[in-house]
Amino acid sequence: MVEVIKSGNLALRFLLELAALAALGIWGFHTGNGGAVKWLLGIGAPLAFAVVWGTFGSPGAPYPITGIYRTLLELLIFSIAAGAFFFSLHHKLAGIYVALAIVNLFLLRFWKQ
Repeated sequence: MVEVIKSGNLALRFLLELAALAALGIWGFHTGNGGAVKWLLGIGAPLAFAVVWGTFGSPGAPYPITGIYRTLLELLIFSIAAGAFFFSLHHKLAGIYVALAIVNLFLLRFWKQ
Protein backbone atom coordinates (compact mmCIF):
# COMPACT_ATOMS: atom_id res chain seq x y z
CA MET A 1 0.00 0.00 0.00
CA VAL A 2 2.82 2.38 0.86
CA GLU A 3 4.44 1.76 -2.54
CA VAL A 4 1.23 2.86 -4.25
CA ILE A 5 1.21 6.07 -2.23
CA LYS A 6 4.89 6.66 -3.04
CA SER A 7 4.15 6.22 -6.74
CA GLY A 8 1.24 8.61 -6.40
CA ASN A 9 3.55 11.14 -4.81
CA LEU A 10 5.94 10.92 -7.76
CA ALA A 11 2.98 11.34 -10.12
CA LEU A 12 1.90 14.39 -8.12
CA ARG A 13 5.38 15.87 -8.55
CA PHE A 14 5.11 15.45 -12.31
CA LEU A 15 1.67 17.09 -12.31
CA LEU A 16 3.01 19.98 -10.21
CA GLU A 17 5.77 20.49 -12.77
CA LEU A 18 3.23 20.54 -15.61
CA ALA A 19 1.02 22.91 -13.63
CA ALA A 20 4.03 25.20 -13.13
CA LEU A 21 4.50 25.38 -16.90
CA ALA A 22 0.81 26.15 -17.34
CA ALA A 23 0.87 28.79 -14.58
CA LEU A 24 3.81 30.59 -16.13
CA GLY A 25 2.21 30.49 -19.56
CA ILE A 26 -1.09 31.86 -18.23
CA TRP A 27 0.74 34.58 -16.32
CA GLY A 28 2.77 35.55 -19.37
CA PHE A 29 -0.25 35.85 -21.62
CA HIS A 30 -2.09 37.94 -18.99
CA THR A 31 0.83 40.21 -18.13
CA GLY A 32 2.07 41.57 -21.43
CA ASN A 33 0.75 44.91 -22.72
CA GLY A 34 1.07 44.19 -26.42
CA GLY A 35 0.57 41.14 -28.57
CA ALA A 36 4.26 40.45 -29.06
CA VAL A 37 5.07 40.91 -25.37
CA LYS A 38 2.23 38.59 -24.36
CA TRP A 39 3.55 35.90 -26.68
CA LEU A 40 7.13 36.42 -25.54
CA LEU A 41 6.21 36.11 -21.86
CA GLY A 42 3.61 33.39 -22.44
CA ILE A 43 6.11 31.15 -24.18
CA GLY A 44 9.39 32.46 -22.72
CA ALA A 45 8.53 32.06 -19.03
CA PRO A 46 7.59 28.36 -19.28
CA LEU A 47 10.57 27.77 -21.54
CA ALA A 48 12.93 29.35 -19.00
CA PHE A 49 11.38 27.19 -16.26
CA ALA A 50 11.84 24.06 -18.38
CA VAL A 51 15.48 24.87 -19.13
CA VAL A 52 16.39 25.57 -15.49
CA TRP A 53 14.47 22.57 -14.16
CA GLY A 54 15.75 20.27 -16.89
CA THR A 55 19.34 21.36 -16.36
CA PHE A 56 19.51 21.26 -12.57
CA GLY A 57 16.38 19.72 -11.00
CA SER A 58 14.96 16.90 -13.08
CA PRO A 59 15.89 13.28 -12.41
CA GLY A 60 17.92 13.11 -15.63
CA ALA A 61 19.55 16.54 -15.26
CA PRO A 62 23.02 16.91 -16.79
CA TYR A 63 24.10 19.08 -13.83
CA PRO A 64 22.03 17.79 -10.90
CA ILE A 65 22.14 19.61 -7.62
CA THR A 66 21.49 17.91 -4.31
CA GLY A 67 20.89 18.64 -0.67
CA ILE A 68 19.84 22.06 0.49
CA TYR A 69 20.52 23.59 -2.91
CA ARG A 70 18.02 21.27 -4.56
CA THR A 71 15.45 22.05 -1.90
CA LEU A 72 16.01 25.78 -2.42
CA LEU A 73 15.65 25.37 -6.19
CA GLU A 74 12.39 23.47 -5.72
CA LEU A 75 11.06 26.09 -3.33
CA LEU A 76 12.02 28.88 -5.72
CA ILE A 77 10.56 27.23 -8.80
CA PHE A 78 7.28 26.21 -7.18
CA SER A 79 6.93 29.57 -5.39
CA ILE A 80 7.28 31.34 -8.72
CA ALA A 81 4.60 29.07 -10.19
CA ALA A 82 2.27 29.76 -7.25
CA GLY A 83 2.91 33.48 -7.66
CA ALA A 84 2.11 33.17 -11.36
CA PHE A 85 -1.25 31.60 -10.51
CA PHE A 86 -1.90 34.27 -7.89
CA PHE A 87 -1.03 37.24 -10.12
CA SER A 88 -3.12 35.74 -12.93
CA LEU A 89 -6.06 36.16 -10.53
CA HIS A 90 -6.36 32.44 -9.80
CA HIS A 91 -6.07 32.92 -6.04
CA LYS A 92 -7.71 29.67 -4.91
CA LEU A 93 -5.70 27.68 -7.41
CA ALA A 94 -2.52 29.31 -6.09
CA GLY A 95 -3.41 28.24 -2.54
CA ILE A 96 -4.15 24.68 -3.61
CA TYR A 97 -0.91 24.58 -5.59
CA VAL A 98 1.14 25.76 -2.60
CA ALA A 99 -0.48 23.21 -0.28
CA LEU A 100 0.12 20.33 -2.71
CA ALA A 101 3.70 21.43 -3.37
CA ILE A 102 4.52 21.59 0.36
CA VAL A 103 3.01 18.16 1.06
CA ASN A 104 4.77 16.72 -1.98
CA LEU A 105 8.16 18.18 -1.02
CA PHE A 106 7.81 16.90 2.54
CA LEU A 107 6.89 13.39 1.37
CA LEU A 108 9.69 13.33 -1.22
CA ARG A 109 12.21 14.11 1.53
CA PHE A 110 10.58 11.77 4.07
CA TRP A 111 10.66 8.80 1.66
CA LYS A 112 13.99 9.84 0.09
CA GLN A 113 12.49 9.77 -3.39
